Amino acid sequence: MKTHEAADRKRHRRDPRTVALMGVGELAERLGTTERFVRRLVTERRVPFHKVGKYVRFDPADIDEWLVERRVEASAR
Repeated sequence: MKTHEAADRKRHRRDPRTVALMGVGELAERLGTTERFVRRLVTERRVPFHKVGKYVRFDPADIDEWLVERRVEASAR
C-alpha cells in the first residue's frame, strides 16, 4: 500500500472510543467460523484487534478493510 493512502486512512479513521466494538463471538458469527479460529487469528496476529484489559475486541471498519485486502479474485480460464 502506498504511504499517502495509509496516511489518508489514519486521518479518516473513526475514534475507537466511540465505535461499537465486536467481541470474538460476534466476529466468528460474521465470518461464519468458530470462536477458536478467531482466537487463533488473534494469537498469530493475522487479524486487526484491540486489547481492552484482558478482552479482545474488533473494530468493524478494520475488519471490513481486512476482508477487502484479503479478497482473492477468480482466475480466468
